[in-house]
Amino acid sequence: MILAGDVGGTKTRLALFDGAGPGIVAVAEERYRSREHAGLAEILSAFVAAHPARLDRACFGIAGPVRDGRVETPNLPWVIESRDLAARLSLPRVTLLNDLEANAFGVLTLGPADLETLNEGRPARDGNMAILAAGTGLGEAGCYAAGGTLHPFASEGGHADFAPRGALQAELLAWLERRFGHVSYERVLSGPGLMNLYAFLRETGRGSEDPALAEEIRSGDPAAAVARAALDGRSALAGLALDLFVSIYGAEAGNLALKMKATRGLYLGGGIAPKILPRLKGPGFLEAFVDKGRFREFMEAIPVRVILNDAAALRGAAWHALSCGG
Repeated sequence: MILAGDVGGTKTRLALFDGAGPGIVAVAEERYRSREHAGLAEILSAFVAAHPARLDRACFGIAGPVRDGRVETPNLPWVIESRDLAARLSLPRVTLLNDLEANAFGVLTLGPADLETLNEGRPARDGNMAILAAGTGLGEAGCYAAGGTLHPFASEGGHADFAPRGALQAELLAWLERRFGHVSYERVLSGPGLMNLYAFLRETGRGSEDPALAEEIRSGDPAAAVARAALDGRSALAGLALDLFVSIYGAEAGNLALKMKATRGLYLGGGIAPKILPRLKGPGFLEAFVDKGRFREFMEAIPVRVILNDAAALRGAAWHALSCGG
């Protein structure tokens, strides 16, 4: 019996998986709003009380860098220690993974129905793979191929310097630098990032804000409100913001695919991509993805897929526990 978790800045998902068979089968699952709790230990206590079980292993994918079994979450005021969790769960050890590393393990468990193809490409059977996920933050990970097997590994590439393409994005960078100092890709490719793009376009006079949308932004999830208004055609300004977001997303996906030499495929995870799928299937994303000068033909051969299964990271944590012993 495996306890697995996907711990993010917005929500935390925990599940029990039965790993006695040939794969992993979820037998209980709960979702929690991360910011309503003091830490992962508090959430674990609630879950274990609701779903008592004799645990054999536990593994958690966490949004943040894992160092020596410890994570200081960048989008939550939490410190998570694997030794503390192991003691709480009466296990010899608990494994912590970066959430994108868990996502990479999760991709290995998915089927065709869990994916939407943006570019069929020509996948190399012995090639590497990469994953880019925009949500509360921006995560990046890779899988290197060795011995006929893909081996996931974490990165913190979402915090690398944002590189603008063209005059508009150069102006955007200068605008963001005045507000934040260092500007990472996470500042533009995330839920808060979409709002930064929207504010930039509004404040530089590139569109007027619809009063109804302004009220939606104030009273609910701002990024979701902007994305909906863009997809529904209710706001030209929101449409411009989403188009800019999609173009930058495609460019950074291409950057990651180049760096990882991801000839087996580039996967888009996170909560945003499935929600804006109609825009991702338009020309803006793929044109930015392949626009790498002399490497355009190389990029056109790389498959690009959107992960539709929002339990990929949760399944990945469980799969790691089963296949890697923790």
